[in-house]
Amino acid sequence: MRVPSHDRVGLGWRAELASGIFAHQDQIDVVEVIAEDWFDAPRHRVSALRTLATQIPVQLHGTSAGLASAEPVEEKRLAKMARLVDAVQPEAWSEHLAFVRARGHEIGHLAAVPRNASTVADAATNIARAREITGMSPMLENIATLMAVPASPFSETEWLSEVVAVSNALLLLDLHNLYSNAVNFGADQTTAPLEALRQLPLDRVRTVHIAGGTWLAGGSGDGNERRWLDDHLHAVPDAVFTMLEELAALAPQPLTVVLERDGAYPAMEDLLLELQWARAAMRRGRERKAVAAIAAVPCRAACGAAQSARLEALLARLYVDDGLRATFLHAPDEFFRREELSREDTTALAAIDRTGLMMAARSFARKRQQKVRGRWA
Repeated sequence: MRVPSHDRVGLGWRAELASGIFAHQDQIDVVEVIAEDWFDAPRHRVSALRTLATQIPVQLHGTSAGLASAEPVEEKRLAKMARLVDAVQPEAWSEHLAFVRARGHEIGHLAAVPRNASTVADAATNIARAREITGMSPMLENIATLMAVPASPFSETEWLSEVVAVSNALLLLDLHNLYSNAVNFGADQTTAPLEALRQLPLDRVRTVHIAGGTWLAGGSGDGNERRWLDDHLHAVPDAVFTMLEELAALAPQPLTVVLERDGAYPAMEDLLLELQWARAAMRRGRERKAVAAIAAVPCRAACGAAQSARLEALLARLYVDDGLRATFLHAPDEFFRREELSREDTTALAAIDRTGLMMAARSFARKRQQKVRGRWA
């Protein structure tokens, strides 16, 4: 997998969204393509996908291998994935930790396996075979389930952590799937999603899915019996953006976030707005991470005259240099690293009044313009 150097936000490729994606490539950093849609595609279509991959980073996403199944994964499916990987040269491919068939029965969707030591071993075997045939290790995605999985001595997070560790694979963390399971089966619907997130090996996460869902009524007719359904037909709930912010605050590596939408498509502007919200959530998380790192290092030296002079000079630059100010506000880690600030200066600037800084910069710019015209206000 090619590792990006910065956080990215992208969109799942769907035919209904193609024109909008092409028209707004400046706002879409990456696209994720459902691999099965291209397994048996004619050569010219695969060639077009390869061309797309030269214009914008592409990740392939599998939905039918059944990597967590007790049955050996069907090698003909892996062979098709291998051919597609070879033809398209994506930056990564992924598949779900689920089973989709057993002893001739096709389920039709992704089902959760019992979470125990045996299925950890089954998954590791299938993942190793997938790696061998395709030449590229898949990222592993957690799935949502409407049913509490029987014969599961491991919790969801324990099982995922074990599979990732044993297979030495990376994690495609679907935050909405994690949210759905936590809401449906957690002790507290408010705190369970974040608690589950913090229990995972977040340093192994490279790609993140966000999506939406809705409440599904239970079959008994009891209005209180319901489950949160991961349907990809609704806007991303606020709680998932909160989880994304927390992930960005905890994970040390760059993240690629992909918005999934499988129908009931809104206007492209609405999807782009959700991408903006994802960027904002990650930015908030990264800023929290930077401030927390700074707070962990005590400021031992007194802020004397030398520090005052340095801060005055730096503040002056922040007031007048739009590019420097934008870096400081939106990429504080990069700013602090580039400026090589002392701990004392970093601590002082990390707590700056950002709203006031932007307002002061605009005010000072007006003052400078007025001075050029020969008057002070």
